[in-house]
Amino acid sequence: MTTAELNIDQNKLQDFMGKMVGDLGAGISSALVVTGQKLGLYDKLSKHGPLTAHQLAEITDTSPRYILEWASNQAASGYIQYDPEQNSFFLTPEQTIVFADEESPFFMGGGFYSIASIFADEPKITDAFKTGQGVSWGDHDSCLFCGVAKFFKPTYKANLLQSWIPSLDGVQEKLERGAKVADVGCGYGHSTMIMAEAFPNSQFYGFDFHAPSIEKAKSLAEEKGLTNVTFETSKAKEFPGEGYDLIAFFDCLHDMGDPVGASQYVYSKLAEDGTWMVTEPFAHDTLEENLNPVGRVYFGFSTTVCTPSSLSQEVGAALGAQAGEKKLREVITSGGFTRFRRAAETPFNLVLEARR
Repeated sequence: MTTAELNIDQNKLQDFMGKMVGDLGAGISSALVVTGQKLGLYDKLSKHGPLTAHQLAEITDTSPRYILEWASNQAASGYIQYDPEQNSFFLTPEQTIVFADEESPFFMGGGFYSIASIFADEPKITDAFKTGQGVSWGDHDSCLFCGVAKFFKPTYKANLLQSWIPSLDGVQEKLERGAKVADVGCGYGHSTMIMAEAFPNSQFYGFDFHAPSIEKAKSLAEEKGLTNVTFETSKAKEFPGEGYDLIAFFDCLHDMGDPVGASQYVYSKLAEDGTWMVTEPFAHDTLEENLNPVGRVYFGFSTTVCTPSSLSQEVGAALGAQAGEKKLREVITSGGFTRFRRAAETPFNLVLEARR
């Protein structure tokens, strides 16, 4: 069918093609962000810039010719700046906290690592579309694990102690006095260790079914010298211990094959006046409300990581990363919880509180 036969609106077509060029540029530039992270290019630019391509190559022990092409792409992307008079590249303060400072609450480097893993895993995901079967978390490219940890850590550092825990009824006071806490689906354990450092009178237990992530968490905790945190490989319906004052699920409930079963298990493991904190990706309750830039990112990861992970497990509920509060309420209250509320939120997170 010809363009004329399709009754194409040329203005709309040109606008759409402009969007496509932008998306193609974002896609290829994403891979180069990972290169910049691995080689320390943003870090050196932030500390020593402005730098010519040759100077940046010299202090990073890389090839000047490659660095010139990389820096040109990054400048065209608006990720770094170019000074034509000095033929040099540099980072603005805003670009620095997004690309060069891993301790910044605005650091986005981890998201690009995660995207890199998705490209590596594309054949597995495409095949899953045909079979309907899942792809286990542990079967993904290893970039995903470090990428997810890097992506979520800034959010936890910016919000967990400042607003999320204070939003829970009586929890901060318990933690200050001394409480027993389980962090389920903890990954590399950043959320667990943030809490453990802040509340030395409490004891923290981090659990995850991915053994390599738990080994990494143990190593990080040892480096920090933390004595009130323990990490152990365990599934969400099997973690040991009981009488927990707080059980936390950070961005993981929707990945589970049997979230209702996990809810029931949490109910059985809490102290009588204990609290379940569930942090999930921010989402509204209808599809049309989630067709926005944040939803675009989350639906992308949901398609390639979250839904396949759930489908690879028992039941395979496949909540997806945009489940929304209404669906999450159904899952959580099905476990026996009678008190449920949205305790806090950010543009990227819902923080839910459940009690008996």
